[in-house]
Amino acid sequence: MNYAFDFGWLLDYWPVLVKGIAVTLELTLVGGVLGVSLGVACAWARALGPGWLRPVVAAYVELIRNTPFLIQLFFIFFGLPALGVRMGELEAANLAMVINLGAYGCEIVRAGIQATPKGQFEAGASLGMSRIQTFWYVVLIPALQRIWPALSSQIVIVMLGSAAVSQIAAEDLTFAANFIQSRTFRAFETYFVATLIYLALAIALRQGLRGLGWTLFPKRTAR
Repeated sequence: MNYAFDFGWLLDYWPVLVKGIAVTLELTLVGGVLGVSLGVACAWARALGPGWLRPVVAAYVELIRNTPFLIQLFFIFFGLPALGVRMGELEAANLAMVINLGAYGCEIVRAGIQATPKGQFEAGASLGMSRIQTFWYVVLIPALQRIWPALSSQIVIVMLGSAAVSQIAAEDLTFAANFIQSRTFRAFETYFVATLIYLALAIALRQGLRGLGWTLFPKRTAR
């Protein structure tokens, strides 16, 4: 039997796709900014923080890195209400993405911090810098320069993994594709278009992060 391809439904459902794309981008922005910030804080705690804090952060990182993102999402959205913590679909999705990226970002940033020669700490102190100034200017900025490509790749992976939030009815791109398929019964066309959109978003995000790296670390880019 010959299958007749039909993409005419795009004209009727493009607002649904646009809304799904917007939600996916919002999740990526919030998850990226807050997730990287959490990752930096945890990397500091594991590499330079007080002794009592290191095992706590290490346990968090191992827990998140060794469990599926979908289970983490379900725990936040379905499990926490049992403890009286209730939140909407987007709130739960944002929190899950921040926690997930924070754990992976922690290990990436920590690798950059540990690559910093110990002599640079002493150099910062000899220049009269405070511990915070030494960490920011002498340790963190060079560390981020070194690991920016790896961190960028992890952010893209988290964006693609956001497709799982459709399982709790967060209206992202995958949710939109599932909705359209259930109305049109055009599975091939629907998911083909969704695949192309995710591909375009991933390429655009990767290029955007590369450009951000050139802006934040121009000296390294020049080298």
